Amino acid sequence: MTPRFTDSHCHLDFPDFAEELPQVVERAKEAGVARMVSICTRLRNADQVRNIAEAYDEVFWAGGTHPMSAAEEPMATVDDLVELAKHPKFVGIGETGLDYHYTAESKDVQQESLRIHIDAARETGLPLIIHARAADEDMARILSEEYANGSYSCVMHCFSSSAELARAAIDLGFYLSMSGIATFPRSSELREIFAAAPVDRILVETDAPYLAPPPHRGKRNEPAYSALTGAVGAEVFGLSVEEFAAQTEQNFERLFTKAAEWRAA
Repeated sequence: MTPRFTDSHCHLDFPDFAEELPQVVERAKEAGVARMVSICTRLRNADQVRNIAEAYDEVFWAGGTHPMSAAEEPMATVDDLVELAKHPKFVGIGETGLDYHYTAESKDVQQESLRIHIDAARETGLPLIIHARAADEDMARILSEEYANGSYSCVMHCFSSSAELARAAIDLGFYLSMSGIATFPRSSELREIFAAAPVDRILVETDAPYLAPPPHRGKRNEPAYSALTGAVGAEVFGLSVEEFAAQTEQNFERLFTKAAEWRAA
């Protein structure tokens, strides 16, 4: 049997997929990627992302305000996010987080938005989906401060930050998600960071249409390629692909309980 993976983070509403979304979903299924979580990064696009989840049994969705858009979008409220979470296939809060690489000038707004999303994650019981780039110190500090105010669950999506931030996240009980970046030849240090983490805290994703793993690097990524990242993840942890796939499926269902319940139903 083909090993089963879940693409825990992709963007199926992006224009890159507009012309062939049914084929993209079908190719994912053929590759053993039986579930996808499509992420809404601007709440004004929520209807579009929800419609995709409603159209495909295999697709779930999550929503929030991407940190790079935080200064140009209306500030989300906890009530906004809680309302979205009422949808039966809405399974996570975000992506939210901090990105100081290109948008450091909006860091105060980003931090305010992040704390709002954390409040919503607590209130809904859904996992927080974090984007972190060039902001490790503030990210670790805010996640820890907020966890002390009340627990919540979280995945560090497309993790490619420092070993220190990885340890801080793991110590809080959070998860690290492995994207195509972890498969790149020059990512040996990142693979070492993943290898030092507990395998029961690892997810797999594409972040499609970005970050395609070899042999598709430089081209449009798509959910089917989760299986390629999964094969590298298996090597990192010294497991067979089948074992790693089964483990990451257990991890996904432990974190994204709403998606697991939908499957069971």
